[in-house]
Amino acid sequence: MLEVDSMRSAYGRIAVLHGVSFRVDRGEIVALIGSNGAGKTTILRVLSGVQPLTGGSICLDGRPLVGSPSRRVELGIAHSPEGRQVFGPLSVEDNLRLGAYRHRADMTQKLERTYSLFPALAEKRLKRASELSGGQQQMLAIGRALMAEPKFLLLDEPSLGLAPVVIDQMFETIRTLNRQGTTILLVEQNAAAALSLADRAYVVETGKIVREGAGTALRNDPAVRAAYLGL
Repeated sequence: MLEVDSMRSAYGRIAVLHGVSFRVDRGEIVALIGSNGAGKTTILRVLSGVQPLTGGSICLDGRPLVGSPSRRVELGIAHSPEGRQVFGPLSVEDNLRLGAYRHRADMTQKLERTYSLFPALAEKRLKRASELSGGQQQMLAIGRALMAEPKFLLLDEPSLGLAPVVIDQMFETIRTLNRQGTTILLVEQNAAAALSLADRAYVVETGKIVREGAGTALRNDPAVRAAYLGL
């Protein structure tokens, strides 16, 4: 489904990605793990078109992935960014509607699907996003991405700052989305949880892929356990 070959990107003169290559097959959950500043978020930003690609290539379903972020939404890519980035003054429902600005048909059906995944949002649909808890704002950020009906979902740190019980709920929702047919590329600091969830995973260090394998295999890799699992 997604093929990334020698991806490079930079912020000004500072190179961040140094020839990253990986793939995500249709129907998979693939995780990117690594320390802060390794380049994981930049990879997602390049894929969604927010950050420019300065070298290498990206193909989606065998075709070069190019164009603006809105064009990539049309192609089936949605991005739930790190830090949630919800629109605080707007209501929950208005935030969700914004997620469907390129796919406005069947709005009621899309809202109902999102509310079925996140019942807490249905209860607060008329509340301002700024009034939600951290966990509810994360639900809103993911729900907003889902309103575009993506076939490929980019999730950046969905568990960041959440209570353990909410983290469990969040990862169960990610499993549900995947079972319903959404392919997912997950960036997650909680490496143990990410590797338990993922079909495959890649370890990113200083803008390079240094390890790859099945989620369970990397979870049992002594170097990964020492560096990222605290074991």
